[in-house]
Amino acid sequence: MNTLKVTRMFKQKKNNDPRTRLKGKIQRALDQRKREGDLVLNLFSRIPDVHRKVNEEAYTPQLISIGPFHYRSPKLQSRENYKLRCLEDFLRRANKELEDLVSTVLCFQPSVRMLYERTIEIESDDFINMILVDACFIIEFFLRDLSELKNWTFDDSIELKPWMISRMKLDLILLENQLPFNIIERLYEELPHESRPKYGSNFLELAFNFFKAHNLQKIPPGEIGKDAVFHFIDLLRHFNLPHHRNLHERSYGNVVGKMYCASQLAEAGLKFKPILGGSLLDLRFKEGVLEIPCFPLDNTTEIYARNIMAWEQCHYPDEAYVTDYFIMLDFLINTGKDVDLLVQEGVLVKGPGTNSRTTLPTNLCSGISHWGINDYYYGICRQLVEFRKRRWYVILKSSLKRDYFRTPWMGAATVGAIILLILTLIQTICTVISIFK
Repeated sequence: MNTLKVTRMFKQKKNNDPRTRLKGKIQRALDQRKREGDLVLNLFSRIPDVHRKVNEEAYTPQLISIGPFHYRSPKLQSRENYKLRCLEDFLRRANKELEDLVSTVLCFQPSVRMLYERTIEIESDDFINMILVDACFIIEFFLRDLSELKNWTFDDSIELKPWMISRMKLDLILLENQLPFNIIERLYEELPHESRPKYGSNFLELAFNFFKAHNLQKIPPGEIGKDAVFHFIDLLRHFNLPHHRNLHERSYGNVVGKMYCASQLAEAGLKFKPILGGSLLDLRFKEGVLEIPCFPLDNTTEIYARNIMAWEQCHYPDEAYVTDYFIMLDFLINTGKDVDLLVQEGVLVKGPGTNSRTTLPTNLCSGISHWGINDYYYGICRQLVEFRKRRWYVILKSSLKRDYFRTPWMGAATVGAIILLILTLIQTICTVISIFK
């Protein structure tokens, strides 16, 4: 009995030992990590708070939910019936049974779920249902948008107003509203072979047609390849990279400490020249001329830019080349005056129907890492700073013209004031001379 009491007392003392308790907690966490397996790259993750807090609406769907992050969001439930109708239309178009499509998605379920953050709490059956409904909706929505086929039905015109279609297109380029490209591609392959040529031989061709307004370089689908695209935001990023993929080197020591805005550089005599149809990386500076790839400016520009930058910050931190372009724009734009100048020079191109007051926010790159801008852009920033320093005389001339000779009347008044000053100075000198005589 005495031995048993001693043993119990020893165990109780051991359990009360904080070192033992902490060791047990840490060991359980390590065991849990081991059971979950090695690290998996989450291609689909939530927007970091550092980006979201700048402009939450730029990352949040307003009309339709795709994927698990906004699944069952109350404000997005009104479009769920429309997505189900698209599923029915796809079943008829593909001439398939629902069971066939469920079997297809079931094969992908484990691998697809691993691509999302582990914080997603959706039952397996609900997850499969969500993937199937959302993927079929996307295919049908893209097919309806083919202008030459005019696939919009009478029911579509009742249920969807034009502004809703535009907003749904915008919701599809939000980073938190994405599906894996390969699962949509696999379901697209369920369509009969004989009907695919008029839609696109594969889903990548259909996606290229849907996002053709963003493909300013007219890159053909075969140049990218469906296996290289993770989702729609990734496709938009590909559209902005150069054809040849000859990307500039990046150094983490490249931090732009000083840079002038567009109006300050123009004051020093810098000329801006837009580049049409090129990659966003094709920035050039030579002999007082800064050549910049033009970029559309409309009510959707901020959403487009912020989501691509967030994607690069999370998954391409060492290849954030599109972000580099927006950082350069952020350097050049401090006020509305800079935006007006770049619009006037054709660098920023306002779309039809764009509000005349539409502009880029001055905090576009707030929360974005400026460390490691590519070497080529870093060199251009340094050249522009040196250019303005060397052109001090042009700045002085420009300042005089702006402040004293802006109108003929101001010029005449300035000249009159100078003459009066000279005459006053002469009179003063003469008075001093006469006194000493």
